[in-house]
Amino acid sequence: MLAELSPALIAEVKLAAKLLASKRRICILTGAGISAESGIPTFRDKQTGLWENYGVEDLATPEAFVRDPKLVWSWYQWRRQVVVDKAPNLAHHALAEWQYHAQTSDQQVTLITQNVDDLHEQAGSSVTHLHGHLWRNRCGQCEAPYQDQSRASYDNQNAMSFDEALLTCPHCDGYIRPDIVWFGEALPVNEWQTAEAAATNCEVFISIGTSSLVYPAAGLAQLAKQNGAQVIEINPDPTPNTIVDITLAEKAGMILPLLIQEMTA
Repeated sequence: MLAELSPALIAEVKLAAKLLASKRRICILTGAGISAESGIPTFRDKQTGLWENYGVEDLATPEAFVRDPKLVWSWYQWRRQVVVDKAPNLAHHALAEWQYHAQTSDQQVTLITQNVDDLHEQAGSSVTHLHGHLWRNRCGQCEAPYQDQSRASYDNQNAMSFDEALLTCPHCDGYIRPDIVWFGEALPVNEWQTAEAAATNCEVFISIGTSSLVYPAAGLAQLAKQNGAQVIEINPDPTPNTIVDITLAEKAGMILPLLIQEMTA
């Protein structure tokens, strides 16, 4: 598979593999690009069909939910329908394999994601979600987790309900919303502390398929660099980030299996 890459990129893959094989603490941050390889549209992709006239401020902010909860809930039910049949790609599987093998070595591989899908979990990874979970709901008022036993569980894809009717909380009668971190909301405290600690203490930080534009997650690479880590970026469209030491300008599904193969050779 290395032969499919340019000589310059092959050299960078070998350099990255040598670096990673020699280090113990690795922190990995994944973004929308890794899920896009499985066919999940990124949030910045142009909306289509019924949603093409709506922007982020209409669909993914607390203010939007207060203003028109039915609109926001309907859009997330639509997103769930788009995502439900998507499967992990080679990049997801490679990361899961890396974590699995790390259990029997002295390497610690901490995986953080900005994505709200569960493709990392489907592949077998242990992952910390910074921006919430598409398949979970909670009350928009009292924030209690919500599970309606009268509706099909989202865990059973063959019997899923994508009903757009609003649901109400059994505790306070507030409207149920997706358990997603919307624009303008704080990240979950425990998850952010996990990410911050991993970035601070890692020897190598790997950014995969992320624009490095959405803060505070985008600041994790800088935090790692400030504490002496080397930074690797895997992205077919590299970001203009001056702190990156090794750039692997190719899709994660191509690079990660090769990287792990080289590390274990």
